[in-house]
Amino acid sequence: MAGVLQVAVPDQDLAAPLTDAGADFTVWRIGHAPPQRPFDLLVLPYMMKADELRRLPAGVAAVLQSQTLGYDGVAERLPAGFVYCNAPGVHEASTAELAAGLIIADRRGLPGFGAAQLEGRWAHAPMPGLAGSRVLLLGAGGVGEQLRLRLEPFEADVVRVGRTARQDEHGPVHGLDELPALLPTADVVVVAVPLNAQTRGLVGDRFLGAMRDGALLVNVARGPVADTAALVAHTANGRLHAALDVTDPEPLPPDHPLWTCPNVVITPHVGGHVGAMAPRMRRVLREQISRLSTGRPPANVVIRT
Repeated sequence: MAGVLQVAVPDQDLAAPLTDAGADFTVWRIGHAPPQRPFDLLVLPYMMKADELRRLPAGVAAVLQSQTLGYDGVAERLPAGFVYCNAPGVHEASTAELAAGLIIADRRGLPGFGAAQLEGRWAHAPMPGLAGSRVLLLGAGGVGEQLRLRLEPFEADVVRVGRTARQDEHGPVHGLDELPALLPTADVVVVAVPLNAQTRGLVGDRFLGAMRDGALLVNVARGPVADTAALVAHTANGRLHAALDVTDPEPLPPDHPLWTCPNVVITPHVGGHVGAMAPRMRRVLREQISRLSTGRPPANVVIRT
């Protein structure tokens, strides 16, 4: 590629430590005036709505770099003529960290103890704990693998479920078709799957009804993977516990009944939004800049239009 690589970033903070990366950086976002010449690489804002992609000027950049792992809704909205890359290695560990924290908080009763503290009430009670619990990991990709690594030292019995059954170096991965038999055996079910036609609404009335009383559902995937009405129906009476980093709709309206369901903890889609995100994202950018500067194809291409 001739000349110095031209890279557009959504804010200067992302590029500031990359002065030695061999690129010229420009702060540019959708809605700004089109550049005088196309960018070689355009970094999209974090958590940008997929609908914003429809507003991309034709030919504004050769390659688009997302700051997220998921790319649901992108293919339907991305104009023609773009290469779209996602960002593996940026959010998996952080999302698994949050999922592990939510599991431990629920299994050790931390939300209830916190509420009792505000009332000045000593609420001693036994809790299920994590050791010896069976945790069903629905999603055997990056987040699922990072969560497995975090849960097994707590002596949890981790059972993995993927799209299809298979065997790897860590043992069996069960197929989605085995869920009816697996769900009633789990103390905790973690949902960490991509959102697609197969997984949309997967966590519905039948799925939740198959979970044992007192079990915990953790959703760190996408809100529409779960049927919200079914979630309310199965948590409003306290039968199931839930920890949700994603919801449908999102943000969740202030008057939504999920807010007040007992034994439900809701975090505002913060699974990957931690201090480690920026340096991890910069590693992705360094690699892309190196590849494009030397005429190699970009990494992590998931969509071409």
